[in-house]
Amino acid sequence: MKPAISILGGDMRQSYLAQLLRDDGYLTVTWGLEGGGGDGGVPLDQALEGDLLLLPLPVCRNGMLHLPLSEAELEVERLWPRLRYDQLLLGGLTSELSPRLMADYGLTLLDYYTREDAQAANAVPTAEGALQLAMEASDRTIHGSRCLVIGCGRIGKLLAARLAALGAEVTVSARKYGDLAWIQAWGWHSVRTGALDGTLNRFHFIFNTVPALILDAARLREVREDCVILDLASAPGGVDMEEALRLSLRAASAPGLPGRTAPRAAAAAIRDSVYHILEERGELM
Repeated sequence: MKPAISILGGDMRQSYLAQLLRDDGYLTVTWGLEGGGGDGGVPLDQALEGDLLLLPLPVCRNGMLHLPLSEAELEVERLWPRLRYDQLLLGGLTSELSPRLMADYGLTLLDYYTREDAQAANAVPTAEGALQLAMEASDRTIHGSRCLVIGCGRIGKLLAARLAALGAEVTVSARKYGDLAWIQAWGWHSVRTGALDGTLNRFHFIFNTVPALILDAARLREVREDCVILDLASAPGGVDMEEALRLSLRAASAPGLPGRTAPRAAAAAIRDSVYHILEERGELM
């Protein structure tokens, strides 16, 4: 028998996820998604009865369940005592939650987002969404432009490949010599992330994927005034946005981009990750 699934909160990714699960034959109810254009959901008490509880991505912000599509509020510490030990909880970016708290209530919480399969699938809509925002923010084409991608992780690689396919001159920064060698092997220009000083004024687009301060005040002063800067990194990000605003630069922070530009694709990635977890646990029906 398939488990009853409850989706608690989240953004449009979770709204689409509910429909995808229902299409696959799972009994699925929602709470905290009333602003997502789907059904009105069920009362919280009913939602908490599910066999499998899918929590948001991220699960919480400042101790509160992430509920951007709802006017409701819920402290996560008030949630755990209401759950059963035999329920499986799956959430995204769970690092803010206390492992001790989970252990105290005998609950099982797994992170569906930190898995490699989910990360790889999520990198695709992130890269495409970055292209969309960049083109909307600029008065020039990607073709013929000089682009810098800071970081050579999953998103950095996919983004660089797409920029090159559109005819851009692509430079990718990395810290490790192995990554720098691969960047050159792929036909892109390379630069060490720690050696960006003095290079930034030549780029029309800069995409940061590193979750550490890279574009600080000094480096931002090197950037040309018509450059578009997109910070794709998760908190705390890699761009001094206050300084960028003071310098009147075209800079924007865009974490969680798939939830904004391609929520249906992002929902499918979450669904697949959930199924993989259930399969590995021997619980996929």
